[in-house]
Amino acid sequence: MSDKQVQKSGDDSVNIQAKSINIQTGLTYSDVKEIALDVFKNNFEHLSVVAADTAKKRAEEITGKFLNELENRNREALNQAQDPDFQYSLFTVQKEYAKSGDKDLGDLLVDILVERTKVDQRGLLQIVLNESLAVAPKLTTSQLCALSIIFSLKYTRYLRMDSLNMLQYYLGHRLAPFAKDLPKSQASYQHLEFAGCGSISIGSSSITNILKQTYPGVFTKGFSKEQFNSEIEQISGTEKLLIPCLRDNSLFQFNATDFKMLKNKTKEEEISETEYLKIEAFWKKYVISDEEIKKDLINKNENMAIIYDVWENSPMKSTTLTSVGIAIAHAYTRSKTGDSDDLSIWIN
Repeated sequence: MSDKQVQKSGDDSVNIQAKSINIQTGLTYSDVKEIALDVFKNNFEHLSVVAADTAKKRAEEITGKFLNELENRNREALNQAQDPDFQYSLFTVQKEYAKSGDKDLGDLLVDILVERTKVDQRGLLQIVLNESLAVAPKLTTSQLCALSIIFSLKYTRYLRMDSLNMLQYYLGHRLAPFAKDLPKSQASYQHLEFAGCGSISIGSSSITNILKQTYPGVFTKGFSKEQFNSEIEQISGTEKLLIPCLRDNSLFQFNATDFKMLKNKTKEEEISETEYLKIEAFWKKYVISDEEIKKDLINKNENMAIIYDVWENSPMKSTTLTSVGIAIAHAYTRSKTGDSDDLSIWIN
């Protein structure tokens, strides 16, 4: 037998000749872990033996946590480990966690970094996420809690708010977890402004007004059939919009969580814009009072008393979030609640 090998090929082809060929495409979990730890080792400043050992252990811990999350949420992004911009973001996470060892901060940074892997093209969202990794370590847990409350109240709408049980769930799930650490001081909100997370404006809105405008369906006291007949019945199709009132089954309310949904339903019934405005005005007359709403919310979750107190007696109510503030609030809220809304809803 001869070892001589002959190859022929055509134009624009590549010849590979060997006794044994092993071709591997893409990076494995182990490859990425090795690259990630090399990035940290080659960039982190030289420390004393004890400090270096602690930093190394923390870097390994946060890298492992990140890779586990990445495998669960965006495994195909492992190949990004070779991208210089991604390596810099990864090093930021390793460095900040190595310095503090704060578990909450580590979870937050991992969440932001996993979101960062979903964006492979330079654009606003990638820039905001990169900046968020640098800004988040500058904030206290109290400030992160404030961002989450502001984000949930001012920038989100819970689409499943169709029952009093869901209202109670929302309070306990999206607001109460952040209540006990809320800051009151002017300096805390000024620091959020300094860090680029928000700005303190002149105008403000109460929690009651925000929730009443966003979820009027769960704050309706109901109306009788006679009250409905005297003002609205003559508008064709409106009868189909009624359901028993959530707060009093002997009365009625409109089958909509908010005014936007009501408007869409009136369009389906071919009700005119002018007639819709009459229906909306009628509904607003039967929303419970502000004082009753506040009392009801606190009865449903005692932590609402804390949130009301801080909101009404601090710059919290007047704080508007920037894109970076929204990204950090979004990540911190998810790290505590498990909710998985796409950040591109707010930043695109």
